[in-house]
Amino acid sequence: MRLLFSCFFLVSFFTVFSQEETKPKIEPIVKIDSLYREDQFYFSVTYNLFVNIPPALKQDKFSVGLSAGFLRDMPINKKRTLAIATGLGLSYQNFFQNFTISKDGQGNRVYGVNDYNEIVSNRYRQYLVDLPVEFRWRSSTYESYKFWRIYGGLKFSYAFSTKSAVDDGETTYKINNNPDINKLQYGTYLAAGYNTWNVYIYYGLNPLFKSSVKTISGQNVNIQTINAGLIFYIL
Repeated sequence: MRLLFSCFFLVSFFTVFSQEETKPKIEPIVKIDSLYREDQFYFSVTYNLFVNIPPALKQDKFSVGLSAGFLRDMPINKKRTLAIATGLGLSYQNFFQNFTISKDGQGNRVYGVNDYNEIVSNRYRQYLVDLPVEFRWRSSTYESYKFWRIYGGLKFSYAFSTKSAVDDGETTYKINNNPDINKLQYGTYLAAGYNTWNVYIYYGLNPLFKSSVKTISGQNVNIQTINAGLIFYIL
């Protein structure tokens, strides 16, 4: 009996030590960034309008505008729901209308408003470098990237290239980098929406043309621009 009991004890002893030791599962520690910023790339598509226009000026077709850039976010409150942002972008704006820029026999630029029956096509395009400076409110948190937002501010733009072309059926007048265009353009804008989709509107505060520009009839040309459409923000 003693021999049997000893064998049983030894077998039980080795069985206990041969069992695999169970280790507790260690969950990874997720570090929450409470100092987040909403640095964002943006892209907008707009419909372009002329306002403060001479009598009889009308727009034709769809005048489209495209812009893209990057904004650097600088929160100014503890919850980081208020911020100031600035950045850099590029814009393309296209206008179809009956405000014509042509030349007389001496090569001087002539501005007028023509009936659509008198022209085959007419368009004005400009390419700009943009510097937006905006104040931001949003309902975001460090746990969610989907939130309501209202962003508004000023945008300063430099028109580094402008092109106009009018075809009256006999002659096509093309003018590049017209010196009568205000190269420095600025205006106020507002963007509001939820998550990626947001409505956007921009109102130009200074005229597109310099104050010296007049139409054939002697009227001052104080045309300003409005861009309205959608803007998309991407983190």
